[in-house]
Amino acid sequence: MSVMLVNCSGCRTPLQLPPGAQSIRCALCHQITHVATRSAPTSFHSTPSPVQHFQPPLQPQYTPTPPHPGGSKKALIVGISYKYTRYELKGCLNDAKCMKFLLQNRFHFPEASILMLTEEERDPVRRPTGHNIRMAMFWLVQGCKPGDSLVFHFSGHGSQQRNLYGDERDGMDETICPVDFESQGMIVDDEINTAIVRPLIPGVKLHAIIDACHSGTVLDLPWLCRMNRHGQWAWEDHQSSRVFKGTSGGECYSFSGCDDNQTSADTSALSKVTSTGAMTFCFIQAVERGEASTYASLLTSMRSSILRANSGSRGVTDLIGMLLSGGSFTGNQLTQEPQLTSAARFDVNSPFRL
Repeated sequence: MSVMLVNCSGCRTPLQLPPGAQSIRCALCHQITHVATRSAPTSFHSTPSPVQHFQPPLQPQYTPTPPHPGGSKKALIVGISYKYTRYELKGCLNDAKCMKFLLQNRFHFPEASILMLTEEERDPVRRPTGHNIRMAMFWLVQGCKPGDSLVFHFSGHGSQQRNLYGDERDGMDETICPVDFESQGMIVDDEINTAIVRPLIPGVKLHAIIDACHSGTVLDLPWLCRMNRHGQWAWEDHQSSRVFKGTSGGECYSFSGCDDNQTSADTSALSKVTSTGAMTFCFIQAVERGEASTYASLLTSMRSSILRANSGSRGVTDLIGMLLSGGSFTGNQLTQEPQLTSAARFDVNSPFRL
């Protein structure tokens, strides 16, 4: 099913016009855009056409570049608890708030440049529906210029569905679940790649932090870093011969909560400890402890924190509570391993900067 896109008459952000609507209000600048004619709509499909072909960059290996002093910083943070449904999660709203605090206080993102989509938002166009998430992804990359640093954080449910076009090694597409996914469907990795990966031009850098199940390759990036427990790493090629999934010259990195065939823990912690997602907590903890100087050290720190949180004879609820309070268990480990994917191969010992 195609969706009509119109540019906001105020900030020019692409807006998805609901079927039959004659006007739409922008979630960013609140300008109301009236549609004068619908004779020549711009449309896209939630799953890209298999006939699209893109040429990969001539030099697929690069070294991450330091932030440009004149660049801007923008972030999109989505936290979905699916409250009052059988899919309810406990820590996602806290994940979103903690990530916003981290970006503002550790990485100096201006508050005005951070867009939050959560169920707490009173403005209906800032609720994490599929429509609003898609619109916000367009906002994140719109007008990006060399030196810009972009962040996309998602905490919520992730899933998989059968791939139809043969561009997935395991035959499955990864998805994220908006708050209205039961009625409006999920957002597929192909669509996320088209929205926020492909538009990145040279000099622009995007980091995604995805705390969801089955999220290893949810940005559909061409390269996955396979790292063992001894810190040895190698790049695994996930490129498709049919559709290029890289950028338009920019840099893109994704830290995810688990591999494609794994699930991510969402738990309630012990007594006075705040509930949070294990992956988001481990990411923030690595930064706060000074263990995120490089991509390798950040990934290693996150994995080590997960491995230290062992279930033993206790439930997952107690286990994450102990992790948050600095302790550890002995016994069986959590079945999730944070992953790193990238638009191109690079030295993971390069400095990590947002």
